[in-house]
Amino acid sequence: MTTEPRPAPTGYERVGDNRYRELLGFDYEGFVVGAVFEHRPGRTVTEMDNVLMSTLCMNTSPLHIDAAHCETTQWGRPLVSSLVTLSIVSGMSVRSTSGQAVANLGWDSIRLHHPVFAGDTLYAESEIIAKRPSASRPGQGIVTVRTTGSTAKGDVVLTFERSFLVPLREHSGEHSGDQ
Repeated sequence: MTTEPRPAPTGYERVGDNRYRELLGFDYEGFVVGAVFEHRPGRTVTEMDNVLMSTLCMNTSPLHIDAAHCETTQWGRPLVSSLVTLSIVSGMSVRSTSGQAVANLGWDSIRLHHPVFAGDTLYAESEIIAKRPSASRPGQGIVTVRTTGSTAKGDVVLTFERSFLVPLREHSGEHSGDQ
């Protein structure tokens, strides 16, 4: 009995008989200005995340790594470094936005709206705000997203715009990471 191959599930491509590969991000044509992507799962920030990343980045401000000092501040406890928050929220967005990126081009308009503390769970969403073919890189396009990071309680903690370079469909060839 011969059966017709089933279509690949959404978000996957068929790479063999009853075998699928997960797709990351989109090629240039897959982006639609105005589309919003909610990035999941969320991520609970730990004290270890804050201390490790703060010291790794050489941001040894007592506001982030000295609990005794922080007891005397208006916060009463260590603040998670904004570099840690930016890294986590930006990282959460990569899978569904720039998974096929050729290059990250930069961050703009980074704004910190609310403090983050160890134990806060962060969620992120990105809106596609612009796209255009690259003037200097034929076969590639530039996509810009506005990403918002929020706590599980709904407090917006961070916003930024990020631009990245992605292949046009006709030039994308095999997906990034194919082996």
